[in-house]
Amino acid sequence: MKPMLLVLLLSLSACGASLPSWQGSAGLADPHLGQVWVTAEQRWITPQALVERLAPAPYVVVGEQHDNPDHHALQLWLLQRLQAARPQRSLLLEMLQPAQQARVAALKGTSLPGDAALQEQLDWQPGWDWAMYGPLVRWGLDVPAQLLAANLDGDTMMALYRRPPPLSPRYSAEALRRLRDTIEASHCGRIDEQQVTAMLAIQQARDQAMAAALANAPTPALLLAGNYHARRDLGMPVHWPQASAAPVIVQLQGGSAGALPGAQQTDYLWLTPATPDRDYCADWESD
Repeated sequence: MKPMLLVLLLSLSACGASLPSWQGSAGLADPHLGQVWVTAEQRWITPQALVERLAPAPYVVVGEQHDNPDHHALQLWLLQRLQAARPQRSLLLEMLQPAQQARVAALKGTSLPGDAALQEQLDWQPGWDWAMYGPLVRWGLDVPAQLLAANLDGDTMMALYRRPPPLSPRYSAEALRRLRDTIEASHCGRIDEQQVTAMLAIQQARDQAMAAALANAPTPALLLAGNYHARRDLGMPVHWPQASAAPVIVQLQGGSAGALPGAQQTDYLWLTPATPDRDYCADWESD
């Protein structure tokens, strides 16, 4: 697309491009709420300026907090604005596994059923809240040329758990320490060394799968994944094929700005309200 035509389309798409209404309640007083931090420039920009920067990129990764509804609303907003500027050829989801790809292909170009029937036809995994992901899935089935799985199948992850392969030398010592600490904390300290090793191997394999899926997708391609998978220093960018143009990384963050990340972690940080804190370890104790 010629540069002047792209600028014109982006200007037109800015009309009516106000952000969705916030659903979260924490961080609403932050003066930078809804704005985007540019790590390389150390300054804030508008969401529309972010769209203008992302439109020419062949590969984009948007990291999320899975249980934050504002993140999913902004993801849909972003996809719609990018589509208005140029065709989005592929959307990739961490929430889809390769075994579901044939089901996705069968639904492309059809009149989609109601939510219950659509989940059944997709064999949608109940761990992903359909209320949050349903609009994104429907958009992916209706609009781009391809909606693609970016995760691993459950059987593959179980095989990795039983026989974990060595970790890649691409990881820095600090990255491995942070990943290990995150895995232990997410399991409330109830995980032994053998399990940590297995979980690290699964995390690595999932990030490798996401990197390969995105690198091989028709462009422009955009991947939606959890924030740890999206991080340049910890996640799928670590495994990115060096021959391909590097993906642009956007991370959605709930709450006040606080300590802002650097370029080693992400290109952009988009500030949103936060969801109420939930003590998952306390939930575990009560089970």
